[in-house]
Amino acid sequence: MPVNSSTGFNSSVAPFSRTIRSQEHEREMGRFFWLQEDEGVAASYGGTLNAGHRWGLPGLLNCPSCSKTWAGSGSYFPGVNLMALGDAEREFRKARPEPLAEFLRLRELVVPLAPPRAALQPGSRLGPLVGKCRGRFPDFAWLGDILLAQPHVIGGLQERGVREVEAFPTALLARPGAQSDLLEVQLAHHGQLHADCIPESVAPPCKACGWFGLRRPDEPVLDASTLPSGLDLFRLGNFETMVICTERFLDAVSSIEGDGLTWRELPVRAGRVNPGAARGGGE
Repeated sequence: MPVNSSTGFNSSVAPFSRTIRSQEHEREMGRFFWLQEDEGVAASYGGTLNAGHRWGLPGLLNCPSCSKTWAGSGSYFPGVNLMALGDAEREFRKARPEPLAEFLRLRELVVPLAPPRAALQPGSRLGPLVGKCRGRFPDFAWLGDILLAQPHVIGGLQERGVREVEAFPTALLARPGAQSDLLEVQLAHHGQLHADCIPESVAPPCKACGWFGLRRPDEPVLDASTLPSGLDLFRLGNFETMVICTERFLDAVSSIEGDGLTWRELPVRAGRVNPGAARGGGE
């Protein structure tokens, strides 16, 4: 920052001030944890899932800027109902890549039906999970990186003050004519991996399509300046397959004696310019 002659502020003060603010922000944020499936607990219940979302955005075919053909992971919106589109909902039934212009046309149809500022990347999945389930499941169940929960769990979390937790019915059949009670948790995309996690050899996201060829770091670090202050459960904005929670969420899970989760605390660091801020990875 240059010297401002009208105020006498000096550029040498600004970095220190930003550091103080970042440290205060970190203290306000509290602790954050990376959630994953407790595979041992899941195996002890013996449940199996074979399902996919009813609709989806197409992948991208040969981006005119980076030439990539791709579809992302970690963008799931079970609360989006495309039946409001009438006959046009048929365009979202089949997974396939499309040229950028066609992808953008289809995405514009979905935007009014999706949550505000939803990360509707190529390959985003929409609507309820459709398929079959067998056996019993823990309080929290997983299908890859898709998080599901028993109905009483969602109610228990909300009663204990967990903020902005949304869950939607699935269309999973437990047996012919009997639908499963499992709910899918819809997670917003917030926060970023810290720039220190991103190797210099990784190119910034494509400005046209958002492709970002980042692999998950062995030692993830969160960027303090990007973390939300009003959410207790979310996906990382630049690595959507990582589900992150707060200490408040884990306290609530402990209170209801919920099972099916493991967690690992992640360090939080003051931010700097992050080349992955525009879009997520998730490989």
